[in-house]
Amino acid sequence: MLFDLRGRGRRRTVQVIYVGLALLMGVGLIGFGIGGGFGGGGLLTAASNNEGAGSASFANQIKKYQKLVAKQPKNASAWEGLTNAQLHEAGGEAFVSNNKLTSKGKELFAQIGQSWNSYLALNPAKPNLTLAKEMVRVFGEEGLNQPAAAVQVLQLVVAAEPHSASLFGALAEYAYKAKNTRQGDMAAAKAVSLAPSADRARLKKELAELKKSSATSASGAAGAGGAASA
Repeated sequence: MLFDLRGRGRRRTVQVIYVGLALLMGVGLIGFGIGGGFGGGGLLTAASNNEGAGSASFANQIKKYQKLVAKQPKNASAWEGLTNAQLHEAGGEAFVSNNKLTSKGKELFAQIGQSWNSYLALNPAKPNLTLAKEMVRVFGEEGLNQPAAAVQVLQLVVAAEPHSASLFGALAEYAYKAKNTRQGDMAAAKAVSLAPSADRARLKKELAELKKSSATSASGAAGAGGAASA
């Protein structure tokens, strides 16, 4: 696996949404390969493919789009292009080391998130769904660890692809992590209803365990915070 999944909670998460993650990885990247990205190893293993002239090209694209959005801040296509170029750049060695984000990588991920949010703020008629799927990884635990932002992205995706049990399972996961239990329950129920009949009982159980795990971690963090303030 690309990331360390030895922890109990992470193993359970993978069991619940493994198909969804395969889809999110398999669609590739418009940036660090929409059209060939995560399926070939993902953001954190793309450095070897982004060296030399390619990496320089991505940096030049970023500069080009940065100038464009500065002049035309309401140009949704320009923000989309900037996000795309930044995603390409994110696979470079300066941003990834030993399959982990470096400090520069974290800064770039933050910039990618800002570019994406600026793009969405312009309410594009048809948001780039392939790009959106890759933003789930950016906002996920491997990236910025912003589950509420991942939920927002997944809402766009499931609205366009409403028959995917795996995507609704992913939405349930991030909703629970974002402490949005109601939305998590709704997504979980939808995921179970869309799953093959032979898999429904297992999926329902795993989503329930994920909900419990997220609630437990939340209460633990709250307790630690209270102890610290005392």
